[in-house]
Amino acid sequence: MRDEIPNIAKNVSGMRRLPRAILCSLKGYQAAWTHESGFRQYLIIAVLVSPASFYISESLTHWFMLIGCLVFLLFAEIINSAIEAVSDAVFPDYNELIGRAKDLGSAGVFTALLLAIVIWAVSIYEFFTI
Repeated sequence: MRDEIPNIAKNVSGMRRLPRAILCSLKGYQAAWTHESGFRQYLIIAVLVSPASFYISESLTHWFMLIGCLVFLLFAEIINSAIEAVSDAVFPDYNELIGRAKDLGSAGVFTALLLAIVIWAVSIYEFFTI
């Protein structure tokens, strides 16, 4: 799969590097969607709740907070998935440090999820009580 795309860092710099970098990023999104159920779940939730952000936000800053916490959750899930993929490739058997790295990645996703829940819950509460 990676053999199709030459190393971005070799022989290309500046703005000419950008199309290849974008292609690699799109392949990353495709891999996340194809192989990571958590990413799919969070993305579907984000798509479903995002329209509500236009109604419950009180300002542009508030809207960015509502959308930003969802994007941050997706970011955390992508990074966690990358940690898990590299860990499984390097150490297919159990390794204590790899287990710790995976647990830390999972904790990062959980932290992002809690942040999103709190921001959305407070925003919805304020929308219906004010």
